Amino acid sequence: MLFQNKFIYYISLIISIVFIIVVFYMIFTSFKIVDRQFLDIDDKTYVNQVKIDEFTHSLAKKLTLHCKNDKICEVQSMLDFTTNIPYKVNESIARSARKVVSQNFGDCDDKSNLLISLLHVKGYEAYFVLVPKHIFVIVHLDVNQSLNKKALYVNGKAFYKLETTATNSKIGFPLKYSFEQIEAIIDPFENKKLVVNSLTYK
Repeated sequence: MLFQNKFIYYISLIISIVFIIVVFYMIFTSFKIVDRQFLDIDDKTYVNQVKIDEFTHSLAKKLTLHCKNDKICEVQSMLDFTTNIPYKVNESIARSARKVVSQNFGDCDDKSNLLISLLHVKGYEAYFVLVPKHIFVIVHLDVNQSLNKKALYVNGKAFYKLETTATNSKIGFPLKYSFEQIEAIIDPFENKKLVVNSLTYK
């Protein structure tokens, strides 16, 4: 009987410890998810839904298969796909790439999440740019002469604007915002604001 009581006691103790570990793990994971998705900028909270998964890998590969490693072709193909998804205001938080594609609509947040996820899969350095009531993507391409478009130079490196809300828009979409209107340049995979020491548009 004493042996039975001790056995039950130790089993209960082990179950309790495992339960506590699981609870702490879930809390820690929740904080990591929040930290990866939510970023406070001034008096606003920015939310991203970037994701690298089997879906984005498969889609990026399919969209760029014909490009034969031509960087301009790859970026333009992914941009074309994104811009041809119908624009519709999403009243909720930004959605994942899979949802934007399956539901076939999105606003600037949604479509930017989709595009930057595809770009990231293909190894491009790309960032979100937040301006009043809008978000767009910039991508680094070392092809200034062949594009013949103005670039936004961030800390001396050339980035080209990708406008996801303009159907069939091209790489290097004109920058219609002043530098003062740029609220933040964000790496959504790190969920951090980029430290900008210099900014030019030429």
